[in-house]
Amino acid sequence: MTAVPTPTELEAAAVSEPPSRTFAADVWRRYRRAPGAVAGAAVVVLIVVLAVCAPLVATSDPLAQNVAQGAQAPSGAHWFGTDKLGRDVFARILFGARISIRIGFVAVGLAITAGTLIGLVAGYAGKRTEALLMGAMDVMLAFPSIILAIGITTILGPSINNLMLAVGIVYVPQYARLARSSVLAVKEHEYVEAARAIGAAAPAILARHVLPNILAPLLVQATLGVATAELEAAGLSYLGLGARPPAPEWGAMLNDARDYWLSAPWALIFPGVSITVLVLGFNLLGDGLRDALDPKQR
Repeated sequence: MTAVPTPTELEAAAVSEPPSRTFAADVWRRYRRAPGAVAGAAVVVLIVVLAVCAPLVATSDPLAQNVAQGAQAPSGAHWFGTDKLGRDVFARILFGARISIRIGFVAVGLAITAGTLIGLVAGYAGKRTEALLMGAMDVMLAFPSIILAIGITTILGPSINNLMLAVGIVYVPQYARLARSSVLAVKEHEYVEAARAIGAAAPAILARHVLPNILAPLLVQATLGVATAELEAAGLSYLGLGARPPAPEWGAMLNDARDYWLSAPWALIFPGVSITVLVLGFNLLGDGLRDALDPKQR
């Protein structure tokens, strides 16, 4: 005869069972196990904090010129030296971080918003709508991203706002294709079919049942996309199609320093290193987030 457990034994068994983790806690547990991902997050957070606190950290006005102290080597007064106009490179790096980070986030924000909407409609509607929308995305992908961005900024005119818009437009097809492929996989699930069976409208189904289940790959792509957008923006600014002087944008600083980099290499090295570190940080952050959100890793 099978013995019936007493209430005391049931309580003891319940206490001994490990508490179930939430999804966020599970993702964080896997993320912190990757040293590179943690290092990338730390780098990004540090740069963001320095950018926010730039007026407190910088020792000089990033726009103040002193030609008499032009192209001076790094010293106690100017940690990263000065450029040809005597402007403090360290201060310009700090304030330039504000511009570079804003460009990356705004451009990716525009791209993921437009691309996700296009991918949702194309993947759920199918047939002619899908062919029309994705055909337009394929046409955009036929052009090299830098060429397309140059064309857009040339038409709109060089400025930071037009630069962000151009980079955002260039990367819309990536998010549209990713969103469409995710929608095609999700829309056949039972819960979507059940919502369709009870008469739920297509916008409600997309907003309540489809979009929440395709956000993970989009967020990972967005994290990695910030790094790519930073490089794209720096390249356009280097070509004179982005930030206008005297704005302390890192790509524009590289453009300014190319004429005298042999006599003052620090004016070229420090902006280049800053771009490299920021891009590396976002890449490590995105790689770690991708592994942490991968259901196969659970």
